[in-house]
Amino acid sequence: MPKQYRMVAGRDLLHYTLAAFDACGEFAQTLVVIAPDDGYFDARRFGGLRFAVRRCGGASRQASVFNGLAALTEFGARDDDWVLVHDAARPGITPALIRSLVDALKDDDVGGIMALPVADTLKRVTPGGPAPRIARTEARDGLWQAQTPQMFRIGMLRSAIERAQQDGHDLTDEASAIEWLGHSPRLVQGSLRNFKVTYPEDFALAEAILSQPPAA
Repeated sequence: MPKQYRMVAGRDLLHYTLAAFDACGEFAQTLVVIAPDDGYFDARRFGGLRFAVRRCGGASRQASVFNGLAALTEFGARDDDWVLVHDAARPGITPALIRSLVDALKDDDVGGIMALPVADTLKRVTPGGPAPRIARTEARDGLWQAQTPQMFRIGMLRSAIERAQQDGHDLTDEASAIEWLGHSPRLVQGSLRNFKVTYPEDFALAEAILSQPPAA
């Protein structure tokens, strides 16, 4: 089963993201982009939450976001409107975090992302070999770990993804596409609770976090 539909603290993982955006009450539309052949999504499991669904997901994140931007035009979205792109696998997002991002970026010329300064020591490994070995330690000064939501103008983000596609790149987040156009997105302090569920043991951590109400 895709991780966004796994049950965590009594709810589908996806429920927590939809509930956080719904609680903000300031978005014209929340759009869930899923794969055309997704057989797991059931809107009835998210009753009471406001969102729309489009089965326009692509083969990569970049393609899914690009298709989602096109789908937003069905709801009257314009090129100068803001869009926030969020990972379904980050259930720790809260209305307070979303509002902090919007408040920080609403008057910005470029937009930006939630992120955290890197706290751990980083090691570069030697490629190849039966087991990884350290080649050197990388300085972590000035390094931040990207999170979502990532907030940009619809027109700028679409143009950035188009440019990346033309140049043969499949970028892993929206900020990378904006950087590809030569812009410098802003970083807004995120939260450890907004981590991405990636490894099997992450579900236990998510369960512990989501079982408690977020701090004010």
